[in-house]
Amino acid sequence: MDNCIFCKIAARTIPAEIVYEDAALLAFKDNNPAAPVHLLVIPKQHIATLSDCGSEHADLLAQMLLLAPKLAKEFGCAVTNDASIGLTGGYRTMINTGPDGGQEVYHLHLHVIGGAKPWRGRR
Repeated sequence: MDNCIFCKIAARTIPAEIVYEDAALLAFKDNNPAAPVHLLVIPKQHIATLSDCGSEHADLLAQMLLLAPKLAKEFGCAVTNDASIGLTGGYRTMINTGPDGGQEVYHLHLHVIGGAKPWRGRR
C-alpha cells in the first residue's frame, strides 16, 4: 500500500530499528514505546486489520505469535521459572483492531510489550 507507514518500513524506504526479519515477517522497536521493551511484529504483506484475516492467514498469524516469545527472550523479558522464587518476568502480546480497539496504523501488527509490569498505572 502506497501510504502505509509499515509497508514503507517493510520496503526499507523509511528507517526503523529492525530486530528481526524473515521472508514473511518483520519486527522492529516501537517509536513511541509504552514500556522498556515494546516491539511490533508485522507481516510484510499488507493486511489492514485482524478482521481482514481469513483461514488463508492462519500460518502467518501463527508465525507472528510464535515469534513473540523468541523476541521476549532476546530482549530480556521472557518468563523464567526460578526454583527459589517461582515464575518471574513476562510480557504482553496485543493486537489492536479498528478505531474502538485502539488501532492507529492500519497494517496488522502484534505488540510485544515487556519490562517490570509496564501496564500498571498506564492505561
